[in-house]
Amino acid sequence: MILDNLLKARHFTKTVNATKRLLSERGESNAASMASDVIENFNALEDDQRAEYFHYLADKFNPSPADVLSAAQIYASSPNADNLVWLMKVTEAPRQELLRRLNRAPGGTSMIVDMRHQLLKLLHKKPEFKAVDADMQHLLTSWFNPGFLKMHQVDWKSPAHILEKIIQHEAVHEIDGWDDLRRRLQPDRRCFSFFHPQLSEEPLIFVEVALLPEIPEAIGPLVDKKSEVIEPNQYKCAIFYSISNCQPGLRGVSMGNFLIKRVAESLKKEFPSLKTFCTLSPIPGFMEWLTANQDLSSDDIKPAVYEKVQEAYKALNLKEKSWNERLQSGWHPDTATAKEKEALMSLCAFYLMTQSSKRGGNSVAKFHLGNGAKLHRINWAGDLSKKGIKQSAGLMVNYLYDLENVEDNHERFVNGEIIYSRSVSQLI
Repeated sequence: MILDNLLKARHFTKTVNATKRLLSERGESNAASMASDVIENFNALEDDQRAEYFHYLADKFNPSPADVLSAAQIYASSPNADNLVWLMKVTEAPRQELLRRLNRAPGGTSMIVDMRHQLLKLLHKKPEFKAVDADMQHLLTSWFNPGFLKMHQVDWKSPAHILEKIIQHEAVHEIDGWDDLRRRLQPDRRCFSFFHPQLSEEPLIFVEVALLPEIPEAIGPLVDKKSEVIEPNQYKCAIFYSISNCQPGLRGVSMGNFLIKRVAESLKKEFPSLKTFCTLSPIPGFMEWLTANQDLSSDDIKPAVYEKVQEAYKALNLKEKSWNERLQSGWHPDTATAKEKEALMSLCAFYLMTQSSKRGGNSVAKFHLGNGAKLHRINWAGDLSKKGIKQSAGLMVNYLYDLENVEDNHERFVNGEIIYSRSVSQLI
């Protein structure tokens, strides 16, 4: 045991020394070989040692407070370009240069993405790692700029290892084996993914699309592996029904919005008959929000809307019987009363129309509305899976992408305005 601990300590010291050499002046000219040495040593560390290594990065690679203060004072007294450049230089953490040099090694980009994945798993317990994470995210955002990404269609002829990753990383509607995947890659179903030159065999993010005659209300028929293939002359709508990230280390690096827009442009060229680009999206967290916010303040809510919301809460009677109790008793959208249906539809409309732009608002709504889509329609019994019923009482939503108005809608959402259709507003 003692010998094992000594060997672990020695290996950690070796990793630290390799890091110091990489960041030295000599490391500037020999970065690729020295970076490979760091990568090899880091990969051999055990989990607790990797956490210790992140501590090392957090403690030893920060900007000098004295230099930052001095540069800030100089720039404040004389705000010219030279002083600004100097201020920018001294405020950059040396970690960023370390990461840039690591990135020069074969496999360096992949290693940094993996490092951040490991760091993110520790972040909630180790808030002192936030600056390290910020540096990683800053550089990864630049390196994974959509201008560097290649969009490819994934089809049944794609390499098996890529198809396996699509099955593995599907996060919205689970893919039930190869037959299920084959149906999702038929001519009326499309799958597109972003790839990076340094991770050419690794899909970064992918979106699944259904080509249909009309906007769907439910997910079941779209993911039914026994459904009939629709002929191209019936394609009127392109429905984005699932988008999944494959690289946890790239969390917070914006790619999905660019992928959807590129896919829409590509499909429009391939099928001029497509007139509508829309989603069929889940509403994760709706029932969680609903059960936690039964005592809403009337501030900033129109009296008529507030009264409708209160009536809806009363109709559901969640204070006397919790949502989980309802589910355990066998509650199902198909057996819901008319009052329950009306109440849930009203409260969902209120939730999406008023909370989506706020801190803690629905993540899927934020993504699509922030991407320039419009809240188009809320669908009853859209997702009858256990997950769908638990998280949103089976409700799903269509977000409409009007390609001519997405930029204007994006700007309005950034300024706190949520764009929605009349059919949604009529629910409350």
